[in-house]
Amino acid sequence: MQVWLEAAGHVCVHFARGEKFLRAVSTDSFDLLVLDWLLPDINGDVVLEQVRERLEWRIPVIFITVRDSEQDIVSALERGADDYMIKPVKPLEMLARITALARRAGMQLAEDKVFEIGDYAVDGVRRAISRDGETLELTHKEFDLAAFLLRNVGRLISRKHIMESVWGQRADLNTRTVDTHMSRIRNKLGLSPELGWRLSAVYQHGYRLERIDDATEQQTA
Repeated sequence: MQVWLEAAGHVCVHFARGEKFLRAVSTDSFDLLVLDWLLPDINGDVVLEQVRERLEWRIPVIFITVRDSEQDIVSALERGADDYMIKPVKPLEMLARITALARRAGMQLAEDKVFEIGDYAVDGVRRAISRDGETLELTHKEFDLAAFLLRNVGRLISRKHIMESVWGQRADLNTRTVDTHMSRIRNKLGLSPELGWRLSAVYQHGYRLERIDDATEQQTA
């Protein structure tokens, strides 16, 4: 399945044991999870419960397993799974389900997508971002990074995830490069509390872009 996913253009990280994955998910970030039920250490349904408890946002989860009883399927869905497939799976069907699940979760990152958030408008066709109707001067990489952050407002994203998604590589990249670009983005987009935004560096993890009004509402709710 990892070969199929990577051939389709996804970055896929495989974990053979549930505990190892749970440690990773506490320091890294992912767009979507594919879980098996039968693992060497803890069952996939327990992993799912831990993920739902630990993560601050509802990451899409699909179960792919040999367990095919109606009771198992219902149990996984009730525990928080978003989809369920029974092995053996067909490659094209699996990829279609993952694409559909990502789309429902609002994770479509097509380059031609146009969207607005707050005072910003992102146009993937022209590769341009405007604020209050005024186009900002950004390099290609600055556009990629800014668009990625605006698509993930409120979400804590690891540096590794940022490097893979924006720089398109999994090899070790100097994190100072990421930090430098973040500083430029903060200045060029005006991501300051005075304008209703906060771009925060989270120690030993990554970055979070949030709207201050949203953060205040969550704290007072």
